[in-house]
Amino acid sequence: MKLLDVKNVKKTYTTRFGGNKVQALRNVSFSVEEGEYVAIMGESGSGKTTLLNILASLDKPTGGDVMLNGKSIVGIREKEIAEFRRNNLGFVFQDFNLLDTFSIQDNILLPLVLSKVPYEEMNKRLLPLAKQLGIEAILKKYPYEVSGGQKQRAAAARALITNPKLVLADEPTGALDSRSADQLLDMFSEINEEGQTILMVTHSARAASHAGRVLFIKDGEVYNQIYKGNMDSEELMHQINNTLTVLMSGGEERE
Repeated sequence: MKLLDVKNVKKTYTTRFGGNKVQALRNVSFSVEEGEYVAIMGESGSGKTTLLNILASLDKPTGGDVMLNGKSIVGIREKEIAEFRRNNLGFVFQDFNLLDTFSIQDNILLPLVLSKVPYEEMNKRLLPLAKQLGIEAILKKYPYEVSGGQKQRAAAARALITNPKLVLADEPTGALDSRSADQLLDMFSEINEEGQTILMVTHSARAASHAGRVLFIKDGEVYNQIYKGNMDSEELMHQINNTLTVLMSGGEERE
């Protein structure tokens, strides 16, 4: 079943000085099926961060539409956007975005607190998730007391505890060492196998090789895509690197 449907999305910015118009997204269309794991790649300035912000309802497109579970997110009223995000989206950021004055447990539970979920239900969700992600031993600690990998797993737990329809990950391995990055990517693969839909923006071919499909953005448009199919992660990474080479050299390889 189609969960996310991006239709002819455009985004134009007007610069502060001079009033010049910058076309960040030109005509982006793609869909994501429920249970898919999709990576989005592209050079800096390609438009992928702008696209992620629109999918996260942090920004609105100049044209086109974005449908999540059959409902347009473009027309959501400003006062309803925060609730919409809490109820439908989970976020994993490169810099973790944990609050240092909150324990790991309180950071994870914060979305449920804001949604006024009963305390009993919070604990019912927290403990199995913490065990699955291997962070039950650090729940009472504070972010400054744990490693980068543990912080990112805590951030992933915060994203997952609301049972979101879609997890949006923005360069989730960017601040991690290779071992912690591999652990996080293995965890993403596991939760995807359990049915969680994931859309990840990344510069890393290694990170993207864990996804089932890789979309490449160039000059504000979908340039190409690769399906993993029967390939293993190493084979997919090789295909990704080949496509990135063509993309950066200005070649004409397209889907």
